Amino acid sequence: MIPFPVVGVVRPNFLVLTPVCISLGLASVLLSNHTVAWNLFAVVLLGALAAHISVNALNEYTDYHSGLDFKTERTPFSGGSGTLVIQPRLAPYALGVGLASLLITLLSGLYLLQHAGWGLIPIGLLGVLIILTYTSWINRHRLLVLVAPGLGFGPLMVVGTHYALTAEYSTTALLLSAVPFFLVNNLLLLNQIPDVDADRSVGRDNYAMAWSTAKSAWLYLVFSLLSYLVIILGVLLETLPAGALLGLLTAVIVYQVFNGVRRYEGDVEQLVPCLGKNVLVTLATPFLIFLGIMINFIR
Repeated sequence: MIPFPVVGVVRPNFLVLTPVCISLGLASVLLSNHTVAWNLFAVVLLGALAAHISVNALNEYTDYHSGLDFKTERTPFSGGSGTLVIQPRLAPYALGVGLASLLITLLSGLYLLQHAGWGLIPIGLLGVLIILTYTSWINRHRLLVLVAPGLGFGPLMVVGTHYALTAEYSTTALLLSAVPFFLVNNLLLLNQIPDVDADRSVGRDNYAMAWSTAKSAWLYLVFSLLSYLVIILGVLLETLPAGALLGLLTAVIVYQVFNGVRRYEGDVEQLVPCLGKNVLVTLATPFLIFLGIMINFIR
């Protein structure tokens, strides 16, 4: 029997990001005038949540065994859960949770493959590759670690959801997927700042480590502006309804985060409110876009 405390390694507070990203794939399906097969959507959501749980649990297991978890200064938004540091006996269970969740993802993908066809294979294979290599290999290459999180939660989840439900690719889904691509990349970029010294000690490489915090703040701003530009472009091209512009409401929070990070001088307590606001931006922006699109279907 799996001990209940092992649930900490899945980082349940962060799992809400998955349904938020999946909602954009659902929105693109509705915009394309397809009927939603809700049983397939449930499998999509199950597989995506299992993938998120898998990468979290395997990350916790690997970081515990590398010694990284003993060096990080944990915050509510970075540094891992600390579950295995407090209860080392749970390490085998964490590995089990990671592998079992990956198996659920694979089984969900095989089920969807029967309905959507072979076009789903590239998305599934790339997703599994990211899960298996994120902590052990991707984290050692700054460009890859910059874009891999956004790739997983953006194009793979959003375009994958659309394809699984319609058996076709969509420019609308690709456009919508760019929003979580930039925002989730930003999420990990800022969350890496408190862990710079610890990450360096185990051979990791990322832009938070390579650049000054002020320079990272500018990259954060560029990615944020690109996510808003995508929304505006989608509306101007009439690919998205005007309601999608609701996603722009988080811009004021982005500006606050940018200024806070730019002034950061090494005091993690000073940075924590910025990390929290960035989580809000990452979750609220796609959700507001989804709401804005749903308004279009209210009669």
